[in-house]
Amino acid sequence: MTGEFPQQTGTPDASRPAEDRRHVIRRRALTLLIIVLLIGVPAGYLVISANQSRASGKDKEAKYSATGLTEGWPSKLQRRIYQVPVPHPAWWVAYYETNNWKTSRLYVEFETTDAGLSAFLTSLGVRPDDLRRDDITIGGRDRDVTGWTFDGPGTWSGLVHEQENPAPTHEVVVNHHKPGYPRVYVVSRTVP
Repeated sequence: MTGEFPQQTGTPDASRPAEDRRHVIRRRALTLLIIVLLIGVPAGYLVISANQSRASGKDKEAKYSATGLTEGWPSKLQRRIYQVPVPHPAWWVAYYETNNWKTSRLYVEFETTDAGLSAFLTSLGVRPDDLRRDDITIGGRDRDVTGWTFDGPGTWSGLVHEQENPAPTHEVVVNHHKPGYPRVYVVSRTVP
């Protein structure tokens, strides 16, 4: 042997029988299915995720660009920072938060029962007897921000609960128009 390779005769697949046409079609369909699953499914998730992210951003933008109250409860963190313990039961709850370098405010309104009002005031550190009849303690600036007008029917009362920094100051106005179901308006102000 002088380093020559033996010559092959015939084609490399000569020993294999020819592939059936149905088998070729099935194999190609399976390959196409695998490609679609490997590329299409992740691409579909990507599209869905992008749409959800965009929708979430629009929701947040609407929430934070609002110029008035938003229906719903303030977060637990907001309630803790501003010391506004919305009582249970409470309904028709709405809130709005403003922040700047000088002052942060949380505006909250809700309707509750007489017992809920008493529990709310007690948790602020004041008593229901501290409410002064016809004393609208929330100023014009804060009313303009929220759109609150305190000129409707009913008996109105209010109080200011001042605390030393960093604890917030609370201005509370209560409308007793519906007996047993007072409507409460609160401005909690903190100075950073």
